[in-house]
Amino acid sequence: MRENFIRHLNQVQEQVLVMAEMVRQAVSASLDCLERGDLALARRIYQNDQMINEKRYAIENEVITLIATQQPMASDLRLLAAVLEINTELERMGDYGKGIAHIALMIGQPPDPEQMAALRQMSGLGLEMLDRALQAFIDRDAQVARRIPQEDDQVDRLYNQFVHQQIQRMIRDPQEIDHCNYLTWAAHNLERLSDRVTNICERVVFVVTAQIIELDIQNNSGPSVDTSYA
Repeated sequence: MRENFIRHLNQVQEQVLVMAEMVRQAVSASLDCLERGDLALARRIYQNDQMINEKRYAIENEVITLIATQQPMASDLRLLAAVLEINTELERMGDYGKGIAHIALMIGQPPDPEQMAALRQMSGLGLEMLDRALQAFIDRDAQVARRIPQEDDQVDRLYNQFVHQQIQRMIRDPQEIDHCNYLTWAAHNLERLSDRVTNICERVVFVVTAQIIELDIQNNSGPSVDTSYA
């Protein structure tokens, strides 16, 4: 029974990584279609989001089945609960890629090189954080998971700079208002992506330590412990 449970649990974790790769591809492709004005690619990303949704529900169904049939121990339940949370965070990240693709369909013209470089930098940082957060999950490395959210500050700074730059563009040329607003929403999606990486890191710490913590680095006081489980 235990060997069967471990085998199924490993399969679930593998499917989480498959879903994460689907999300990574969606976000990266959304920036490609935005930069090139590739409307056909934007439509494919928009339609393929359904595949990410289906993967999420398949993983959820497998987790619920394991809980119902395999009598998991407390540590196993923590892991399965974390998988459900990570699964949800990944699905929302996929929505951000879909949202950027939608912006590509609506926008009047592709971003200029300066705007695009800023969006690429934000997405690169966020996706790199995601990769390391998922590796920390596989490795059960709470120390790495605690460090990753500190990098969200850099993404926040880039986002704030981008918003300021778009406001200045709109002031100089009111005809750019719609264009800059759309790009600001694209940047907002990328900023939220890195926030959701922090949520994944919190789940990694939960799996390893049995503590639910908020990895809040804004006040430089370190993570706060909300509660813990045996």
